Amino acid sequence: MKTKPTPSRRAFSLTDLLMLLAVLIGIATVILPTLTRPRTYHSTRIRCTNNLKQVALAFRIWASDNNDKFPMQLVVTNGGVQELAAQGSAHAVFLLMSNELCTPKILFCPGDNNSQRLMATTFSAPGPADANAGTIPFTTTNHLSYFVGLDAEVIKPNTLLSGDDHFSVNGAKPPPGLFQLATNAPVAWREERHPLQGNIALADGSVQGFSTAALRAALANTGIETNHLAMP
Repeated sequence: MKTKPTPSRRAFSLTDLLMLLAVLIGIATVILPTLTRPRTYHSTRIRCTNNLKQVALAFRIWASDNNDKFPMQLVVTNGGVQELAAQGSAHAVFLLMSNELCTPKILFCPGDNNSQRLMATTFSAPGPADANAGTIPFTTTNHLSYFVGLDAEVIKPNTLLSGDDHFSVNGAKPPPGLFQLATNAPVAWREERHPLQGNIALADGSVQGFSTAALRAALANTGIETNHLAMP
């Protein structure tokens, strides 16, 4: 009785192993950056959202102590900063609310990579060098990542209260100071902070993460023809 010969199996050579490793390394090189980078951006956006939630809460607390008016709605003689805000000073608005904000650290987005900006660590005025060693006082808009919406009111919940300033209009970044943003403006998020996305605090105290399309929809939903923003 004849038996069928068993076919011999080809051995897994060193060359095959090296080729397999090369393929796996190539796949990892392509896939790993796409897996890790979004997680980094997601973490940054979460921390930014938490910052703006505290900012929105500070605005609401301040308003509750001032007849439901935000700082930019009251003139200086009545305890507000309306005149300064109208000139585009976001710094003046946040400085007035220093007691409610507690720390200026929350006014700096963790994703802000603008080399001209630095996170402040205290609202206190500069003092003796030995008493303030290592501290950075909140003195200019260079310590800010967020704009202030000057048209925001407690009774208008959909108005823009504050938010990320890394957007463009017609491809141009708004300059520091007072900026007028029309409802139908071609606004879009830039890529350097939260790529093509950003966070906005509304007057009702909520914080929303918006894509460019959602930002345009929110802008159209404010009920205001032209939104006035104090840009840092």
